[in-house]
Amino acid sequence: MKRMLSLALALAPLTALATPDPTDWDAVAAQAEGQTVHWHAWGGSTATNDFISWVGTRLAEDYDVTLTHVKLENTADAVTRVLTEKSAGQDTDGAVDLIWINGANFAAMKDADLLFGPYAEALPNWKFADTDGKTLQHDFTVATEGYESPWAMAQVVFMHDTADLPERLGSMPELLDWARAHPGRFTYPQPPDFLGTTFLKQALVDLSTDPKALSQPVSEETYTEMTAPLWEFLEELTPLLWREGRAYPQSGPRQLQLMNDDEIDLAISFSPGEASTAIANFQLPESVRTFVLDKGTIGNASFVAIPYNSDSKAAAMVVANFLMSPEAQLKAQDPAVLGYGTVLDINALSVHDRAAFRTLDLGVATLSPEDLGVVQAEPHPSWMTRIAEDWVARYGVGN
Repeated sequence: MKRMLSLALALAPLTALATPDPTDWDAVAAQAEGQTVHWHAWGGSTATNDFISWVGTRLAEDYDVTLTHVKLENTADAVTRVLTEKSAGQDTDGAVDLIWINGANFAAMKDADLLFGPYAEALPNWKFADTDGKTLQHDFTVATEGYESPWAMAQVVFMHDTADLPERLGSMPELLDWARAHPGRFTYPQPPDFLGTTFLKQALVDLSTDPKALSQPVSEETYTEMTAPLWEFLEELTPLLWREGRAYPQSGPRQLQLMNDDEIDLAISFSPGEASTAIANFQLPESVRTFVLDKGTIGNASFVAIPYNSDSKAAAMVVANFLMSPEAQLKAQDPAVLGYGTVLDINALSVHDRAAFRTLDLGVATLSPEDLGVVQAEPHPSWMTRIAEDWVARYGVGN
């Protein structure tokens, strides 16, 4: 008996660290109790940080899961941390349990076998996911294959202060014409900031005669040909930017501050509800509205992924599942909170939850789903990486 007890005690830590089976949700929830999830997520927005704090409160209340927000300036920092751990042979007790991720960072982790899964389509709330109407199973053209789960929808919009720029602009050439007439009144965050690089991608897509070619990995031949209109456009635009293109805001929130201080009249956002949220929080003037371009704008989903060496995989799945819950999705879509688009199919929800979504006031500056128009596909992630590097070489401060 004594020998059996000793064996049981020796095996106890191994059982606690056993890899959870995503298809056995009761076991996942039981194993998650008492675990701590270090969620590495962008920390540059007070509204986002407050939402993540709320998620942590709800997880503690209902699931006995502790959520710690590790605030990032760059998602690549978390990717590098996991890669470094793998290179050092640290296949357990990783520092990162969950990452807010998409695009090139997801592709890099997936290619390097740094992710746990597949798990996403086994989550109980996956049954509500709008897999037909939204891009939830591909991330910048890369198949997710269950290795990341969606929690927010995004689409490029342009915020304009109607007190100075009353009418929408329909294209990048129109934006350039307006900038010629109003120098210094537009800027974008400095690449490789995600939002700044998004502006470059949006310009590339809008100026392209064959956007579908951007769905393929970049090559030397296609890069030179496809980006020529972009660099020609930027050569004219850059001297017309705020501070003549010699300085850039370092982040999206800093860009909003410039608009609130009446230093610029036009800004880019990847959240259709951001302007309404900022107006509600007194971060933008009430005269700000949003528009999209005539040919549509880039859209994608935000995801979370679980590193392969996390010891809190069960709790990380509980977090991912909660983020897809009608409760969390409704909270995130509220313009007084985040103003994010939902990943859910509203028609798949209960009568009560459908009513809650349909009666939610999206805010004074938020376009309706119909007015958001065509969603342009994200280019392959290799385009974003190459363009950001090229921009830094051409226009980075000090060049």
